[in-house]
Amino acid sequence: MRSIGAYVPEKTLSNQDLEKIVDTTDEWITKRSGIKNRHIAAENQAASDLAKEAALQALERAGMSPQDLDMIIVASISGDYLFMPSTACVLADKLGVKNIPAFDVLAACTGFIYAMATAKAFIESGMMKNVLIVGAEALSKFVDYTDRTTCVLFGDGAGAAVISATENKDESIMDIHISADGTYQDFLITPGGGSKNPCSDYVQNERLQFMKMKGNETFKVAVRTLSNDVKDILENNPIELDDVKFFIPHQANYRIIKAVGDAIGLKDEQLVLTVERFGNTSAASIPMAMNTIYEEGKLKHKDMMLLDAFGGGLTWGSALVPFCGK
Repeated sequence: MRSIGAYVPEKTLSNQDLEKIVDTTDEWITKRSGIKNRHIAAENQAASDLAKEAALQALERAGMSPQDLDMIIVASISGDYLFMPSTACVLADKLGVKNIPAFDVLAACTGFIYAMATAKAFIESGMMKNVLIVGAEALSKFVDYTDRTTCVLFGDGAGAAVISATENKDESIMDIHISADGTYQDFLITPGGGSKNPCSDYVQNERLQFMKMKGNETFKVAVRTLSNDVKDILENNPIELDDVKFFIPHQANYRIIKAVGDAIGLKDEQLVLTVERFGNTSAASIPMAMNTIYEEGKLKHKDMMLLDAFGGGLTWGSALVPFCGK
């Protein structure tokens, strides 16, 4: 990983703000999620706009221009358009790039790790040298602000990274695990708008165009799956947990993160937490968290990061990644 960058919209939505529009309290939200604040895209901001700002920062920090890229991959569940064109194609146009592959991956909160795995495979095959991966979400456009169980959780933002070929084994991505189980597809779902329930008066009246979540069921499966996945990737690589400088999980819920950390025996100084500041930003949360510790001066060259995510699908994934930026 050659660089990291991120962007959040200017507008914020605090727990106190939510108290004014839905039946909830700051205490209730904080106790159940650990979230205090989230950023909200402006009316004229789409996911690609957030992605562009994060991408430009990552490219600048890598000492590259958009024309140096061989491929662009965007992970998002809140893309600019329904199905086509891909947000990656829109982003490529906004970056002034033509004639390179640009496509989206749809793996919900695990999207950034799926994008990284895809970039790694293309680079190791010799087909590509420099790949831009972006997690970008404008989730506020798909949140039902009459549903107090979900609207308090999600925020908007984007994170981007440049993944480049290297001959130095110590700088290469050590390992990535990704997987899925569609048995639990209804745990996190946007029921309306696709080919199963196309746009209609019924979909709109039943508010099926918004995200739905089975919170309690998701919590239980998430803790078990994430803990097992972290243990598995550590056991399958020549590395101990103490060798990991930072554990950067998907920032969905403090209680999930704490439970996973306790299950794997993590030290407090290894854990990266940004959920309080940004809420759940789905595919953008891991690169945004990474960028936070980079800008705080904590993330240094060759620090080993353990990434871990779980999302709708259900999907999950983990990665052992040394940071090779300056």
